[in-house]
Formats: sequence, C-alpha cells, structure tokens
Amino acid sequence: MNKITSNKKNLQVLFEDNHIIVINKRAGDIVQGDKTGDKPLSDIVKEYIKDKYNKPGNVYLGVVHRLDRPTTGIVLFAKTSKALPRLNKLFSEKKAHKTYWAITEQPKKENDSLIHWLKKNTKTNKSTAHKKEIEGSKKAILHYKLLKKLNKYSLLEINLETGRHHQIRCQLSTIGAIIKGDLKYGAKRSNKDASIHLHARKLEFIHPVKKIPIVIIAPLPLDNLWQACKN
Repeated sequence: MNKITSNKKNLQVLFEDNHIIVINKRAGDIVQGDKTGDKPLSDIVKEYIKDKYNKPGNVYLGVVHRLDRPTTGIVLFAKTSKALPRLNKLFSEKKAHKTYWAITEQPKKENDSLIHWLKKNTKTNKSTAHKKEIEGSKKAILHYKLLKKLNKYSLLEINLETGRHHQIRCQLSTIGAIIKGDLKYGAKRSNKDASIHLHARKLEFIHPVKKIPIVIIAPLPLDNLWQACKN
C-alpha cells in the first residue's frame, strides 16, 4: 500500500481568500476526525493557515461537506464564522453544483439517469440500492454520461440530484459500472494506494460573502489511468 496523504507542506490548495479555502484531497485523507484517530484534513488545513499567516491561538475552520476517504478531489472549507452558515445554506438548498468523474467497468448505456432507494447499514458502513422504497431508505438520483472509453474501463461524468451515503459508488455498482478499486462495492481488486477511481472534479457556487460566481476544477491524480483521461 503506497499512500501519499496530505500534510501542511504538500497541501494542494486550489483556491483561497479571507473567507474560504478549497483543497484537492488526496486518497487516504479523512476530512473530519473519526474513530481511526488519524489526523483529519481539517486539522492539516488549520496548521497550514496558522503557519502561512503566523496566527496565534486557535484557527477557525468550518467543514462544509465531506468526501469518502478513498476518493480524491475538491473539498471546501469555511475560514470564517460568517462564511460557514452561508455555505451550509448553499449546499442544503442544492445551489452548489458538484461534478464527479469516475473510472468504471463498462456500463451498458453510455448515458443514463439512475433512481434507487438507498439504505445505509451502519455496522458495515455500506449502502444497498433498492428499486422500490423500503423502510429506512432514501431516494437517490444521479445522472451520468460517458466521456471516454479506455482499454478496459470507461470514464464517466456524474451529476447528483441527491447526496446520499456512498451514493455514486452504490448506484454505479448496481448497474455493473463498478468503480475501479472499490472493493466494498464489487471491484475484483484494490488499487495499490487504497484509493478508488472517483474524483470530485468540479465545484460551482456563489461566493458566500463576495456574491460572485466561483468555479473550481481539481487536477486529476497522477496515476497513469487518470492521466490517460486528461484529453
């Protein structure tokens, strides 16, 4: 296993101003602290801010949204208590638009909209997809399109209408378009760095304070398969 997780010196900052900071998350980073006790990305970003601006005392940082540990791509944080509730409102009202890229096994259709009811199992930390609503399930909707055919895989672009637990991983797996490296959802083998080939590629939103449009695109990871998707 060859993980290159973030630290305050190698942090990939995509955008930063007085109110927000956007990071290109590496596979293996956890956004917030969990039961593993591993240092979360939020703490690393605080260290980066403290060092860069010579800040005394505690650094404020608000977590707006999360990405699964093995995924890569855009994570947005609030640097001020003014920005955080406004960003939370943008996300809850679905006014922040996220676009994902995934390298998957070949789907039967090049473009499709998927509707399932997902139920999360907290013991296994896994979701299952159902065609009809069952007790404890939540409706999940996503849209995907084929961007490029690779030798054994497909590059898909995914847009979510809902934000459910492991939604992209679970729904794509259900139609046989299993994400490369995603053992939890049916991949035959893992990736060497314990990543899965799911990348939060683009984020579009209105700045919470300046009220101007912001568009962020996260560079792809450096492995050969991702790099083959560049053009």
